[in-house]
Amino acid sequence: MIYLQIFLTFLKIGAFTFGGGYAMLPLMKQEVLLHNWMSEESLVNFIAVAESTPGPVAINMATYIGVETGGLLGAAIATFGVVLPSFVIILLVAKFYAKYKNSFIVKSCLTGLRPIVVGLIASAIISLGASVFIPNGFSEFVFDFGFVCSVLIFGAVVYFAFKKVNPIFLILGSAGAGIAAGYAEKLFF
Repeated sequence: MIYLQIFLTFLKIGAFTFGGGYAMLPLMKQEVLLHNWMSEESLVNFIAVAESTPGPVAINMATYIGVETGGLLGAAIATFGVVLPSFVIILLVAKFYAKYKNSFIVKSCLTGLRPIVVGLIASAIISLGASVFIPNGFSEFVFDFGFVCSVLIFGAVVYFAFKKVNPIFLILGSAGAGIAAGYAEKLFF
């Protein structure tokens, strides 16, 4: 039964989110928490891992969540479920796009999809940002060492990203800064 639930959940995620892995994150987070497959903290931690490893973030996430909920078979089923809708859609688009790309309906549909993709990505950023910067919510918000380090690392990454620093160096630098901050917090706080 769990395998069918995994497949249908990831099939839905793959079918109803447009704009890539980041646009999938809000729905993926909602579904994972709804099914109690993992904690929000574990999910946020793995999003960081999935982003810094090779491959599309949505496939990495589906595979990881599948392993956590159903072992190796669960990983295969979740990955297949999240990929299947895109595969079918891209086959259909490839077949018909050249013929209908100038169609009013197709152009209007794509115009309508662009803002929702940006909105879904913004939702993922806000949701993940809240989980990273204020994990216990505003009611328990504490201006502590971890919060300050997170804000400083985030600010540095944004600054260097606008300076066109290679993302590999940003990921490695952020990981190094996080490790250093963790040791500093253990030693001094």
